Amino acid sequence: MDSASRPSPDAVDPDAPAPAPSRAAASPLSRAAASPLSRAATSPLSRPAFRWFLTSQAVSLLGSAMAPVALAFAVLDGSGGRPGDLGVVLAARMLPLLAFLLVGGATADRFRRRTVLMAANLGAAGTQGTVAALLLTGHYALPPVAALEVLGGVCAAFTTPALRGLVPELVGTASLRPANALLSTVRNATKVLGPSLSGLLVVAVGSGPAIACDALSYAVAAGCLTRLPGHGAAPARRPASVWAQVRGGWREFRRIRWAGPATLSFFVINLVQTGTWQILGPALTERAAGRAAWGLVLSARGIGLLVSGAVLYRLTVGRLLALGQAASALGAVPLLVLGARLGAPWLIAAGFAAGLGVCVTGIAWDTSLQEHVPAHALSRVAACADLLAYAAIPLGQLCVGPLARAYGGSRVVAVAGAVSALAAVAPLASGAVRGLRHAPPSGDAAGPAPPAPGA
Repeated sequence: MDSASRPSPDAVDPDAPAPAPSRAAASPLSRAAASPLSRAATSPLSRPAFRWFLTSQAVSLLGSAMAPVALAFAVLDGSGGRPGDLGVVLAARMLPLLAFLLVGGATADRFRRRTVLMAANLGAAGTQGTVAALLLTGHYALPPVAALEVLGGVCAAFTTPALRGLVPELVGTASLRPANALLSTVRNATKVLGPSLSGLLVVAVGSGPAIACDALSYAVAAGCLTRLPGHGAAPARRPASVWAQVRGGWREFRRIRWAGPATLSFFVINLVQTGTWQILGPALTERAAGRAAWGLVLSARGIGLLVSGAVLYRLTVGRLLALGQAASALGAVPLLVLGARLGAPWLIAAGFAAGLGVCVTGIAWDTSLQEHVPAHALSRVAACADLLAYAAIPLGQLCVGPLARAYGGSRVVAVAGAVSALAAVAPLASGAVRGLRHAPPSGDAAGPAPPAPGA
């Protein structure tokens, strides 16, 4: 998962197709230097549809990265500095995202994913545009802004599963890893640039125009999606209800032996690491190395994310999921360094290492899902994993404060780092995780993944 760890058919019945078999094995850790012809054949950028998709993601993600800063200042300014209003607005977006995630996965497997994404982007443009209008006209009030953020959270719940399912429709199987590496690089670059750009806009013109830019970015992204082929996979057989699809998605998720251990690992990591880092990280870093060090640590983490994405664009690894699980242990390094009360150089190096690991984990997880889960179930399986992984975040955030008061911040981050590292490597005890093979670059470079049976 990005800042958090990562962990999607007609209803899947007992007779549903099994996941695509593992492709022929590449050398365990090799072929970083494929031939130029091989790289050209598998480059996702050689496909116009993927270039439009990547553009849509760059635009919408930049707007989304700008929105939190602008929204925070807008709510604080409009409410007279009441932090409780900001907490309500943030929760109003997160709760429906979790509540509707499985429905979003079922919808993305039931209808064409391009259509689902276009509708979700236009819906998000409408909600953010209305929030911007309220702010620009001086009519801020907590109930309408919170209600609009609820609708925005619902739109987000339909977006993520559809995104995961659409990538295999746009690129060949052998291009999935470089495609996910490019998407990850764009995502991480917007996380670095977006908040700074938003801060400048807020200072220059206020929060309302910054949120209006977010609304515009969603509309532009929807326009880019219209350039994608309109014949994406659309299952012909549809169950009687969305809930039947949701149940089928759970059955498919439980049937995939490597998905459970990896998702449980992500749940534990998010439980002990995400809230601990967000809540205790700034204060403990300031105490150990000064206030300026926190910005340097975050910058080093961003550089690590970008470097890792660039490396995985070219590097081929035979057992990609296993590498991703091992790399996720690097996310615990900053917590361990904070717990040991080491200085700024150690913290900056730890931030860089964490960025490397988080990016590898995300690319490995997305690629493994797309290669080994059947197309008609991909969005639902991804949604099940995301729900289980992300549900741990608010629980962990609620626990951090009381634990720090009871046992001390340094002790809490040290224990959280140790537990996180153990949870990261624990799935490697599963043969299903260790043995899952990544498609070699010489395979299936000819075209996009085939649609589901009967599509």
